[in-house]
Amino acid sequence: MSVFTAAADQSLCTPLPVLGKDVTVPLVTGGEVTYAALDYAASAPALQRVWDDVAAYAPYYGSVHRGAGYLSQLSTDLFENSRATVAEFLGCRAEDQVIFTRSTTDSLNLLAAVIPADCQVFVYETEHHASLLPWRDARVTYLNAPRTPARAVETLERALAGRDPYGPALVCVTGASNVTGELWPVKELAAAAHAHGARIVLDAAQLAPHHPVDITDLDVDWVAFSGHKLYAPFGSGVLAGRADWLRDAEPYLAGGGASRRVARRGDGGVDVEWHTTAARHEAGSPNVIGVYSIASACKALTEAGFDDLVAREQHLVSAVRTGLAEVPEVKVLSLFGDDAPRVGVISFVVEGWNSSHFAAALSAEYGIGVRDGLFCAHPLVRTLLGSDPQEAGECGAPEAEPGELPRSRTNPTVGTPLLNAIRVSFGAGTPDEHIERFVRAVKELVSEGAQWKYRTEDGRCVPDRGTAQL
Repeated sequence: MSVFTAAADQSLCTPLPVLGKDVTVPLVTGGEVTYAALDYAASAPALQRVWDDVAAYAPYYGSVHRGAGYLSQLSTDLFENSRATVAEFLGCRAEDQVIFTRSTTDSLNLLAAVIPADCQVFVYETEHHASLLPWRDARVTYLNAPRTPARAVETLERALAGRDPYGPALVCVTGASNVTGELWPVKELAAAAHAHGARIVLDAAQLAPHHPVDITDLDVDWVAFSGHKLYAPFGSGVLAGRADWLRDAEPYLAGGGASRRVARRGDGGVDVEWHTTAARHEAGSPNVIGVYSIASACKALTEAGFDDLVAREQHLVSAVRTGLAEVPEVKVLSLFGDDAPRVGVISFVVEGWNSSHFAAALSAEYGIGVRDGLFCAHPLVRTLLGSDPQEAGECGAPEAEPGELPRSRTNPTVGTPLLNAIRVSFGAGTPDEHIERFVRAVKELVSEGAQWKYRTEDGRCVPDRGTAQL
């Protein structure tokens, strides 16, 4: 009995309806197949519920906070009600602010722009670049990758114990790795940070779509996440948490909406009184539809029930890990070990294959969309692969001479090796068939090789349409 057959006896919930579930794509070997979207960690497909809510509102779209007309008032109410919905979804405290941004990256850059000038920032090398890189004007301590959750806490405590005890400090940590999917000990890290007088921001981009995130329970100071990973399209994000640093700093953007009063001075200059609410950092016309889509997704996930969603996702995680474990040539990347709890994000390498070639074959020959590269977490992937920091590595196919094929199992002597990995990710909208097809495809590619020849084009590995089948 397969893990999928056994699932029928576990009363698991069905996948949530998402856009694109019936889209078919052509195969290079002929015919078409329903597309298996297994790149949720980059952008999850939009929930049908979200799309329907947005479509129902779209005819009533109007300006926000600036109009006396009915549609403007309706849109303003919808925008602010969305803020309340997100605050409830995150378990925000009464004094917390919810600020709408473009993405997790934008949220963390906003926070980096408002931290006190003498703030010390502590960040693990295992972070996504959105968490690793924004702190350019701060004193930053980069912490080595811990190999257990307990070591993560110990590493942070040791670093904080050696800091300047009189200045402000901030810890930035992910909730779930965008490379390994492993869950980090956020609550314990928050306790360690606060014990040493530091604050903590949680990058929940990969956590919020898979697990409940409660600011009060986790006792973190801020949470950042993106709508496009939470089954909500249109490019919006959230920074939620403590108001004081946000209220005391200059606005992230200067412009309309952030200012309460602007007046000319007698000397010809301008005096500005800025808002002290979330509007202070929301200058310009906001992405109303993007904000509403996030609120809709928060409601949909809450109503579906995270207990049921987590149970089904763990069934899929188990199926993928079991299938990959049956292929000796496959090495799954892990920081905390095989028993570490994780969300539906799994990265791996295949012996004898360049990862870009393998991912291209999954797409062209099986209709499966995964991701290859270093996943905007270069230091972490290098650590997991045991590579030298100077070793070549980037998203895309390896370099090759014109007409040559990228190095792989079927072309082992061509091209320059390139450090990269393959990532498969899934979630609330993933059907069992997509996981079954993925596991089968991995086994067939490893045992039989690709059915088609591939070449490098604009840095990507693509099927060579000018050659015959292998």
